[in-house]
Amino acid sequence: MRLDKYLKVSRLIKRRTVAAEACDGGKVSVNGKPAKASYTVKVGDTIEIQFGARVLKVRVESINEYAGKADAPAMYREISD
Repeated sequence: MRLDKYLKVSRLIKRRTVAAEACDGGKVSVNGKPAKASYTVKVGDTIEIQFGARVLKVRVESINEYAGKADAPAMYREISD
């Protein structure tokens, strides 16, 4: 699954266009490297998203094409430094 779609389906970012802009703007990195929206997400990847001064770091636990509001948090696990 593409990174921008994963961010939207997992509800880490609300809209896919916003997710794509964040990736293109260098605000998203996967496994410590800047990632484009077209990056293919795999289980076990570590995604960092910069929201202003706050950085959210998560590990991919599962990949689902569609996830309901209740299922979305099971797709990732938040990592604290």
